Amino acid sequence: MGMADTIHRKLSEAFAPAELVVTDDSARHEGHAGHRPGGETHFSVRIVSPAFAGLSRVERQRRVYAVLADELKTQVHALAVTANAPGES
Repeated sequence: MGMADTIHRKLSEAFAPAELVVTDDSARHEGHAGHRPGGETHFSVRIVSPAFAGLSRVERQRRVYAVLADELKTQVHALAVTANAPGES
């Protein structure tokens, strides 16, 4: 199982999202800090979940980062998060 699959699984379990897109952006960061051969170091996530209703943008991101804390400590160098409640763009 690759890192994108792990991220997808963990976020799905934690937030039961209506929409979840995990993109490996590692190739775009080749030569930058944190990049390793084989990639799987830089990701972007778009997640839409009722769990985010009423929360600030910062709190939503904190909750995503908390779910992925182990991955962020070890393999993932960068994670860009867009987290919305249903009905938000």
